Amino acid sequence: MKIFGTRIKALRKGTKLSQKNFAAEIGISPSAVNRYENCQAEAPYEVLVAYADYFDVSLDYLLGRADKPQGKLYDFIPKVQDNKEMKAFIDMCFDPDSPMSEKLKETLLKMMMGSGK
Repeated sequence: MKIFGTRIKALRKGTKLSQKNFAAEIGISPSAVNRYENCQAEAPYEVLVAYADYFDVSLDYLLGRADKPQGKLYDFIPKVQDNKEMKAFIDMCFDPDSPMSEKLKETLLKMMMGSGK
């Protein structure tokens, strides 16, 4: 479990959280965080999931089964549905006087929503 300790310590330090503050974030004791980071104890399933959720990484990554934080089988698909903010952003990026702006905006919005049609 040395890789687990190394990775969770690096992730926590990357967020500039102390062990105490991080422990409060995920609902465990600071001493537990210390034990997990120093490989003195194995984290239970619920804690593993809390770490993965907090840092938005896969359990495969935390456990050393994958070198990418997304894990072995992760296939990122943006979660953009009918997002008004995304449409407003796209509108802002184009010149309203250009005759192609509407077509380009429409195409970009479709791509962002994953339809590609």
